[in-house]
Amino acid sequence: KLILLDSLLQEIQIVHTKLTMKFYYEYLGSKILAGFDTYKYSSKDTSPLSEYVMHPFWNQVVKICPRWVAPNLLTFVGFLCCIGHFGLLALYDYDYRSATAGPDVSGLPDVPGGVPVPSWAWVGVAVFLFLSHTLDGIDGKQARRTGSSNPLGELFDHGLDSWATIFITGAVYSVFGRNDDGLSVPLFRMFCLFWNIYLCFLISHWEKYNTGVLYLPWGYDFSMLGSFVMYLTTGALGMGIWKTELLWGIYPAQIMEPACYLANVGMTLPIAIYNIRQSYKEGTGKNRTFTEAMRPLVSTNLALILFFIWVLRSPNNVLEMDPRCMFLLTGTVFANICCKLIIAQMSNTRSELFSVILIPLALTVTAVLVIPGMSAGRELAILYGLTGFVLLAHIHYGTCVVAEMCDHLNIRPFHIKHVQGREKVSPAAEDSVRLLSSEESPVSNGLKKEK
Repeated sequence: KLILLDSLLQEIQIVHTKLTMKFYYEYLGSKILAGFDTYKYSSKDTSPLSEYVMHPFWNQVVKICPRWVAPNLLTFVGFLCCIGHFGLLALYDYDYRSATAGPDVSGLPDVPGGVPVPSWAWVGVAVFLFLSHTLDGIDGKQARRTGSSNPLGELFDHGLDSWATIFITGAVYSVFGRNDDGLSVPLFRMFCLFWNIYLCFLISHWEKYNTGVLYLPWGYDFSMLGSFVMYLTTGALGMGIWKTELLWGIYPAQIMEPACYLANVGMTLPIAIYNIRQSYKEGTGKNRTFTEAMRPLVSTNLALILFFIWVLRSPNNVLEMDPRCMFLLTGTVFANICCKLIIAQMSNTRSELFSVILIPLALTVTAVLVIPGMSAGRELAILYGLTGFVLLAHIHYGTCVVAEMCDHLNIRPFHIKHVQGREKVSPAAEDSVRLLSSEESPVSNGLKKEK
């Protein structure tokens, strides 16, 4: 029996190797991989919420985590929790109509009220989000605690964070719902808000691409805690609480919209431009030419233009037909583009000008607008087909990049490599950054390089 079992395992391993070789593709190459060898993480987090609340809390939580748990596993489970809180709401509120107020509140007799999401589901959403935020906060601390810090950890963390923007924002919209009752934010304006948040995330990494320092935005922790409290409040008091008039006929959703623009466009962008300008003046940044410095913004802006053309010129108002799928598609395209920027700034290589993921998007938009007699069913089928393709392409890209990094660093993604003679690490793990501090040395294979 043992011989048969061993033979079966060998056959499975052979099949796995063949499949891996068949679908594996080297996206990075030797030049980019070599850039990771000298990479040094540098960040600044000046948020009072992070310094006085979140980091002290995470310093205690990480002590509960067993030392054999790999940091990347914490990152991945946290990301799954993020998908979970989005997916749970998709089960009960796929079309964003559950929050629609009834005629007695909206004053619109022709607009029926939505079927509310159960209270227990809102509690579940809050728990998923809390776990996602907490695991994202302790993964870097676990890496330093176990002496397993390496460039893959940051790439894995920030790469998944770029994809999480769609799931976090998409879940928040279920609290307020589409604007059928006139008390929320219309679908198109919410579509604009998604791009506002995508660009906010991109700006942080564009800033690091030019300065060499990641300035962690204040809004992340505030928004995560705010969403957590909002979900618990919704579970306790019901969805109708957000359809209560505040002052001068303004409703909560209508306050959220300008607040997002103020935080992102009004604060994040000017601060990033100031930090980049200072790095040029003081000679502390990369000192790239203007065209090279702006290069990482091209693909995202092209994607934005293509999506806006599709949504505004759609023959059947595709955004109205399935907003959740459109949001997922935009978020995945953005994440794919942003991951390549993160790789470029970490490896200190030139950012790509035009992302390949834009080719199927451009072909799709052209087909939808050019083909005569485009029916609603056909356009939806095209949307679903493109979404499925982009999802698979992004997953393939991510898994192949991780495999390349692991092969280069001689590590496994969800395994802590124990090396004899590894220097002793601090048991307290009480630090104030998510990954490596600016004072730490570059790392390779989980070990500090010799100076």
